[in-house]
Amino acid sequence: MQFFSQRQRLSFAPFALFIATLLLWLVLAVSTGYAAPISVIDDRQNTVTLPQPAQRIISLAPSSTELIYSAGAGDKLVAAVSFSNYPEAAKKLPLVGSYNQFDLERVLAYQPDLVISWYSGNQPEAIEQLEKLGIAVYRTETRYLEQLPETLIKIGQLAGTETVAQQEADRFKQTLQHLKQTYSTQAKVRVFYQVWNQPLITINQENLISQVIEVCGGQNVFAELESIAPKIDVEAVLKANPDAIVASGMDEQRPEWLNDWKAWPSLKAVQDQQLHFIPPDHIQRQTVRVLLGAERLCQQLDQTRQLNTQSQRKPEQQAKPKQQAKHESHKDDALS
Repeated sequence: MQFFSQRQRLSFAPFALFIATLLLWLVLAVSTGYAAPISVIDDRQNTVTLPQPAQRIISLAPSSTELIYSAGAGDKLVAAVSFSNYPEAAKKLPLVGSYNQFDLERVLAYQPDLVISWYSGNQPEAIEQLEKLGIAVYRTETRYLEQLPETLIKIGQLAGTETVAQQEADRFKQTLQHLKQTYSTQAKVRVFYQVWNQPLITINQENLISQVIEVCGGQNVFAELESIAPKIDVEAVLKANPDAIVASGMDEQRPEWLNDWKAWPSLKAVQDQQLHFIPPDHIQRQTVRVLLGAERLCQQLDQTRQLNTQSQRKPEQQAKPKQQAKHESHKDDALS
């Protein structure tokens, strides 16, 4: 019994040949280990292309080191820079210098097939030299919280760890969304974020930390300044009179200079005892741990918010007895 005529069978021949060729190509690709090139766009809009997933990665910033581990590619790291201290495994990595002065020869000695750099932190001339020598460089420059999950996914693509990177990116997005829904629409809290004391340095709205403040329903009192990390003076802080002062310093302990503001008791933040500390690695590094700093900051600013609400209610409560007394006085006059 024939289901197809000879003419129909002939018409199917090209399609059958195509399927056979495709199957043969797939078999050869698996047997020879062939993989299509991997291309992603970095934070500076440069195309980074690898012939296959990276096997030897070097990180040129502590934040990049964390991101590589978060993307599931920590076992492919062969070297990093100083202060790459998280996770614990990162402390065991060989060092090629610091983020702002790394040893080019030491980098080359590790024969990396991918370097993750920090655009505004690394020396641009050294990065360009790496590229001239044929090494693929992915430049990170995180200014927005939404960039972090995208960077995780791209690092995962370059390293062949897409599944882990996607899972971590999804967790980040969910936590960030929860914080926004809980705090961002609450009554605004005016915040001065102090990076350092001498010179006195803060942040403008282009800094990632300023966005964290906004997520928590805060308002950066120096958001409109031009520089991303502007130098200011004490008079500027006194004039802004923030509801809260937040600092991180350089160590895991609260900086002693945060208490120096107590010398100006007229500051609202000092009157209400709203001088807050957040560990620097939890807010000043552009990594997934910034959400730890965000959660802590949101709780701190919510405390400030409650104090603001209470202080606003006091004049109203004080005004009521006066109004009642005045009403009684008028009532007595009417009866007399």
